[in-house]
Amino acid sequence: MKVIICGAGQVGWQIARHLSGENNDVTVVDNNPELVRRATDALDVQGIAGFASYPDILDRAGARDADMVIAATHSDEVNMVTCQVAHSVFAVQRKIARLRAQSYLDAIYSDLYRRDHLPIDVVISPEKEVADAALQRLAAPAAFDTESFLEGKAQLLGITIDDDCPVISTPLRQLTDLFSTLRAIVVGIRREGALFVPSPGDQIFAGDECYIFTHTEDMTRTLEIFGKTQSKQERIVIIGGGNVGLGVAQALETRTERVRVKMIERSRECAERAADALDRTIVLNGDGLDSGLLDEANIATADAVLAVTDDDKTNLLASVRAKEMGCPMAITLINDPTLIPLMSPLDIDAYINPRATTVSSILRHIRHGRVRGVYSIGDAEAEVIEAQVLGTSPMAGQRIKEVDFPEGTLIGAVMKQGKVIKPTADTRIEEGDVIAIFAMAEDVSEVERLLQVSIDFF
Repeated sequence: MKVIICGAGQVGWQIARHLSGENNDVTVVDNNPELVRRATDALDVQGIAGFASYPDILDRAGARDADMVIAATHSDEVNMVTCQVAHSVFAVQRKIARLRAQSYLDAIYSDLYRRDHLPIDVVISPEKEVADAALQRLAAPAAFDTESFLEGKAQLLGITIDDDCPVISTPLRQLTDLFSTLRAIVVGIRREGALFVPSPGDQIFAGDECYIFTHTEDMTRTLEIFGKTQSKQERIVIIGGGNVGLGVAQALETRTERVRVKMIERSRECAERAADALDRTIVLNGDGLDSGLLDEANIATADAVLAVTDDDKTNLLASVRAKEMGCPMAITLINDPTLIPLMSPLDIDAYINPRATTVSSILRHIRHGRVRGVYSIGDAEAEVIEAQVLGTSPMAGQRIKEVDFPEGTLIGAVMKQGKVIKPTADTRIEEGDVIAIFAMAEDVSEVERLLQVSIDFF
């Protein structure tokens, strides 16, 4: 498949890495020659320096025979014009655009993005995706990472193992025997900074970060077994009243159970806009690092603080201050993946990475049909791939133990006819089953071969 990616920032780069690794013909376009060079040096892609919305630049990038254009530059307007030019001049079949401004997104509900108006097939909103990710983190406060799979029936939980965890030093094989009815599997362990896929004889130790696949119904029980208690989040303080903070507060207001939300926003204009848009949320105008203001927001009695400003360092420091003042849980928005290792020394409970979230949602649309979801773990160290098994796949009709999986992979869950089951070595994988596979980055291409993924457009 021939793909043109417009924008070689973090999102564009990650998508180019994924797609070029699957032997697609990828061309990256960016007006910054340095970013283009970085992409062409590190990845198997072609690069064009110039404005993606210019027809001559798209022509040079090979738009005449391209199957797809992904517009992920920093400018909404450039992304929209790029899709329009790709459609009108070059008749590109599939166009994906990243749009951030809320007023453009409101227009999704009208017919703005119709083929005869502004032809964009898929609109990705990072702010909306991030707000959804923040709500997921609040739903599983004991986990530092969480993502739902298999139509919301299975959850991936990232849990840090504490000293008082009841299953420390227990081989994973024994866990299965002890909790035979528990539909949960440990698929990845990060120990001393290194991530690996465990074997049945491996044990869990204090300080490990474990990635666990569990049936959604068994989530609370899984957390309890691994020494975590699920507490209700009734009082939440949000630092940052931009699109993400506003999106989270609006979603919390619509919940049936009563949640008390307070918001701190530095910009007076943004604070007034948020106050107008919200009914029950108290909006305070001021600096989220100000201890007096945090005190006014009753941070000491809050159940969680959510730091979602557009500055990573403000988010980290505000989270640290909130924890120091007595807030038991801090969730932080981090754009820069190199800052993620600071989470543990700073005692921050969970983070949201907007780039990883946006990349996952774009990949989901690219691999339409067979691969239904892709979730990136850590700094692109591993991936969770949700895919439907094709009849042509080498694993169709085989038991799991008969399939030649690479070492760094584990099946976390299988859905058969809408029902999620815990996979064992004897589970037979049939055509039409949907599986969720945890795979280390170097094994992803082999997993894709086993799935025999064909990229269907429609």
